Amino acid sequence: MFNRKLKLRNEYDQKLIDLMARARKNWLQQKSLVEMSFEYDEELHFQRKIAEMKYFFLFREAKARNIRIKK
Repeated sequence: MFNRKLKLRNEYDQKLIDLMARARKNWLQQKSLVEMSFEYDEELHFQRKIAEMKYFFLFREAKARNIRIKK
């Protein structure tokens, strides 16, 4: 029983890490789009802010679960 819980925790921790990587990549892409734009685009700024908020939400979740990313 304990072994099964550990296996599930590790599986979902890995899924969270993968999701964080995708969210960070999306956030950085949105950020670069805003920096490259010539005019102020409100929709673009909102998309960047949403991507940033998603990434930091996942970051706080990983911190709460004491997940360490191994390089």
